[in-house]
Amino acid sequence: MLLCIDCGNTNTVFSIWDGERFLCTLRTSTHHARTADAYFTWFSTLIKHYGIETDITEVIISSTVPRVVWNLRVFADRFFNARALVVGKPECALPHPPRVDEGTQVGPDRLVNAVSAFDRHGGDIIVVDFGTATTFDVVSKDGAYIGGVIAPGVNLSLEALHMAAAALPHVDITKPQRVIGTNTVACIQSGVFWGYVGLVKEICARIKAERERDMQVIATGGLAPLFQQSEALFDAFEEDLTMHGLTVIHQYNKDIGNL
Repeated sequence: MLLCIDCGNTNTVFSIWDGERFLCTLRTSTHHARTADAYFTWFSTLIKHYGIETDITEVIISSTVPRVVWNLRVFADRFFNARALVVGKPECALPHPPRVDEGTQVGPDRLVNAVSAFDRHGGDIIVVDFGTATTFDVVSKDGAYIGGVIAPGVNLSLEALHMAAAALPHVDITKPQRVIGTNTVACIQSGVFWGYVGLVKEICARIKAERERDMQVIATGGLAPLFQQSEALFDAFEEDLTMHGLTVIHQYNKDIGNL
């Protein structure tokens, strides 16, 4: 079985792939000081709780936090006797290498999402990922990642607003009943919700205009369904987009003899 690990700035997700489906998905907070032993204690306890019998022999990692990669590789080696494949490292090949400025390091999660979206939907795609940052990744007709846009994440914006303005409370994002708020919380919720709706619409429209073609917009990340409530912002929502991409990249490296 294959263990897919996606480490983001806020959360780290572990999913077990049996070759046909994901048996389970586990989530923990990202912490660079967490040791391999701590990962295994947490992981094995949850696996036992859910009654899942696993025989993990392979591991692939995508991480936007470089400092956690070492302990995750030790975790894979020590407890599964597996040499982890790490997206972004020279030994991990991509089906379609990115076409960006020379010397540019693209976030591994963005590369994985591009591979996944192309595998499921074909080319000419914009992937909108609602994570710690809200990212827009452009995938060409042939499947290559060719660039994108990075904007502050929704929760990051809310936290920054709360921290910078002492009189403003911290609020949860939700779709407001009206655009014009009649209290402070409603005003903030309206500004953030409709502000991000406008952000998504405008950036996607400008990408399509710059590319001079119609493009599918694929969303991922926990807040995507919330923003889809307003109007048809996205052509599809993929909850497991990143994890699916990891399985595609792992299989590609097996096929070309890297594993």
